[in-house]
Amino acid sequence: MINEMELKFKATLANELLARQSIVAFIAPLNPTFDEIGEIKTIISEAVSNAIIHGYHFDASKDVYLKAAIYEDYIEIIVKDFGVGIEDIKKAKEAHYTTRPDLERAGMGLTIIETLSDDFSLKSVPGMGCKLVIKKNYKSLKVQSE
Repeated sequence: MINEMELKFKATLANELLARQSIVAFIAPLNPTFDEIGEIKTIISEAVSNAIIHGYHFDASKDVYLKAAIYEDYIEIIVKDFGVGIEDIKKAKEAHYTTRPDLERAGMGLTIIETLSDDFSLKSVPGMGCKLVIKKNYKSLKVQSE
């Protein structure tokens, strides 16, 4: 591992920007392209908003956890919550499935994350929360020397 970071923040949608910008700043030494930055921001946005909306039902007294690590060839991002969890992960990964149709959600969050990731895993225990582990390869990018 070359570098790592952790961030804990309250489960409010206003902190989605904090999460996105923190990860972008963290990976800046890799010299990512605008497309790579866009993909990472989208992944973070979807993962964090899922935790806030579906995991915690907008309960701002709860915390979302974001961890990232830069390895030789990839970055690993973990988004974790201790919310309601997911009853059926296979169903949750289906395009257009949402637990919040009242909010006119598109149900594409996990599909988008999986599509933009080079490796993606989701673990959940109903009543205990979710953990998303996302990997993005950066084989051609090298960390700038200090």
